[in-house]
Amino acid sequence: MRLSRGWSVFLILAGLFNWAIWPRFAVAIWNDDRAWTGGIGSGPTGFLWVHAVLIVAAMAIGTVIAVLGIRGVVADTRERSATRR
Repeated sequence: MRLSRGWSVFLILAGLFNWAIWPRFAVAIWNDDRAWTGGIGSGPTGFLWVHAVLIVAAMAIGTVIAVLGIRGVVADTRERSATRR
């Protein structure tokens, strides 16, 4: 299956969006009092662990999405250059 250049760029942007948003969310969760049993830096709670898993999963998915988009752009570029010869 070949992705069009437009869809490939969309996937790259979606992956970059994940990398832009989720780290900021991670900082917000880290600084939330609900993430710690006795204040920031004490024992983590389930709130922190659940959000940590969600953040890691979202960033991993974002990475895969961006890589697929990059591979789509590279394949499209190669195909266009091969047809010009």
